[in-house]
Amino acid sequence: MTIPELLWYIPNQVEPGHRGDDVVEDHNSLDTLTEHARALEQHGWLGALLGTSWGRPDTFTVATALAVRTETFSPLVAIRPGYWRPAHFASAAATLDHLTGGRLRVNVVSGQDHLAAYGDSEGDQAHRYARTREFMQLVRRLWTEESVTFRGEHFSVTDSTVRPRIQPRPGPGAGGTRRHPRLYFGGASEAAERVAATEADVQLFWGEPLAGVEERIDRLRKLAADLGREHAPLEFGLRITTVVRETSEEAWADAEARVAAMAAEQAGGGGPLKRDERPHPGHAVGQQRLLDLAERGDVLDDNLYTAPGRYGGGGAGTTWLVGSAPEVAASLRRYQELGVSTFVLSDTPYLQEIHRQGELLLPLLRD
Repeated sequence: MTIPELLWYIPNQVEPGHRGDDVVEDHNSLDTLTEHARALEQHGWLGALLGTSWGRPDTFTVATALAVRTETFSPLVAIRPGYWRPAHFASAAATLDHLTGGRLRVNVVSGQDHLAAYGDSEGDQAHRYARTREFMQLVRRLWTEESVTFRGEHFSVTDSTVRPRIQPRPGPGAGGTRRHPRLYFGGASEAAERVAATEADVQLFWGEPLAGVEERIDRLRKLAADLGREHAPLEFGLRITTVVRETSEEAWADAEARVAAMAAEQAGGGGPLKRDERPHPGHAVGQQRLLDLAERGDVLDDNLYTAPGRYGGGGAGTTWLVGSAPEVAASLRRYQELGVSTFVLSDTPYLQEIHRQGELLLPLLRD
C-alpha cells in the first residue's frame, strides 16, 4: 500500500468549544489558526479540512490567510455551489492555487444549508445535486480549457477563460499529473453517488464499519463504469474522529467519559435520546446511516465506537475510532486495504491532538 493522504481538521467556527475543543481567548484569530496549521506542518500532516456553512467564517478567506503564513500546509477548502458562481469560484481557486504553488484542495458540499440567507434557494435534493454536477463540470472545464462556452440548466458562460491558468504539476491524476485542484465530494444518497461517480476526484465517507465502506466503494466503482466516467478513476477518503492514547485502556476510559458527559448534557442524565428526538431531524442519508449504527451496538468492527451518535454527535463526531496508536493505525490500514487513500482525522482539543496524534499515529501510517 502507498502512503495515504493524511489531513486534519481546523475548526472554522465563530463560537469556541466546537465538539469539546478548549475554550480559549481568540480561538478563531489568525494567530491561533496559524498555530494549528504550523503544528500540522511540524508533524508532517498534508493539511486540513476547513468546514463551511452559513454563519461561519468564509473558508476561502481563512485558507488564503493560512497559506500565506505556512510553507507546505494544504487547505482542503469546503465550498457550496449555491454560495459561489462557477466562473467566480474557478477564478478565485486558480489564483489561490497559483499563489500557493499548487497547495489547494476543494471539498464541494451539497448538503442542506441556510442558502436563503445569502440569496439562494434551498431546492429539493434532485435540484441541489443536478446543480452541483453542473458546477463541477463547468469548473473543471474552466480550469483546463480556454474560451469555454457552456449552456446548462443552472449555469452558463460565454467565451470564458480563467486566469491565471493552472499549471499541471506532479501529483495524483492520469500519468502522475495533477491538472487542477482535486475535487473532494461527500454524500450517500443515490443522487449524490451519481455525482461522485462521474464528477468527483475523491469521494469522502463518514466513519462507517468496514463492510459498509467496502459495499459503497464497490457500488461507486460499478456506477462510474455504468455512467461512462471520463476522468481518472474515482478515489476514496474517510473523515472520522480518532481517539488515540498511549494505551487502549486509557483511550476507552477517556472516550466513555466524554460520551457520559454528552449524555448528561443532551438528555439531562436520563439516558440516550430516542431516535426521533435526536438532533437534526430530516438529516442527510449519510448522517442517518451513521445514527442507525448505534442500533447495532456500541462497538462495531474492532474499535468503531457508535455511542456518540446516541447523544448528539453529528458528522465526523458521530462515530469514533478508539484505541492505542497501533490499534487505530491497524483499523485505518484495513480501510486502506479496501481502497481508501485519503484520511481526514481529528479529535479535541484540536491543537493538543495535532501534536499527540502527530507523534503517536502518523509515523505508523507512514510506515
